Amino acid sequence: MSGLLWKRLLAEALGTYFLVLAGCGAIIVDAQTGALGHAGVAGAFGLVILVLVLATGHVSGAHLNPAVTLAFRSMHRISSRDAGGYIASQLTGAVLGATTLAVLFVPPIGSATNLGATVPSAGSGQALLLEVLLTAMLMFVITAVATDPRATSQLAAVAIGGTVALGALWGGPISGASMNPARSFGPALVSGMWHGHWLYWIGPIAGALAGAWLARLLR
Repeated sequence: MSGLLWKRLLAEALGTYFLVLAGCGAIIVDAQTGALGHAGVAGAFGLVILVLVLATGHVSGAHLNPAVTLAFRSMHRISSRDAGGYIASQLTGAVLGATTLAVLFVPPIGSATNLGATVPSAGSGQALLLEVLLTAMLMFVITAVATDPRATSQLAAVAIGGTVALGALWGGPISGASMNPARSFGPALVSGMWHGHWLYWIGPIAGALAGAWLARLLR
């Protein structure tokens, strides 16, 4: 494996680690203190994505999300080998992030929030459709601002982070607004909370594929 690929895989692992640490950590802190509120938690997810895109985008492209990686693979923007490495790194980073949260926030707080695991609060069908739509919107923005040379690249991180925050603001109370299988997998594995977990793979992957190809139609 080339040194360049190792750096890209490490960037994906570290980025997803910090995503879970800060985003899911905000859920736990809000449950403990009530200081953040729903808007604060959504803002935490948006801000951590913004800074991670700035920090790792030039190294790995800052996918930080298996659904994003699979969508880029469908457009032949990443090889099958590299896509597999990206997804493995993202899942590893997410598990390590959730493990760190389990150490930092001992029960009852950690167990009460399931370490920020995403669980549908409505019916599975409604939550699944919401995850498809939220991730389609996110991938539409990613494709538009990060891959189109006509877009202003300096604002890509702001646009992507803002989209994550927006999706969390209005979709979070219903589906958890995961938009990211790795973000859901890490807390689910460490906390043992698997209720409805399947929809956080199918919804984001289907949505990312749809959003990527919709963006391409505008070119």
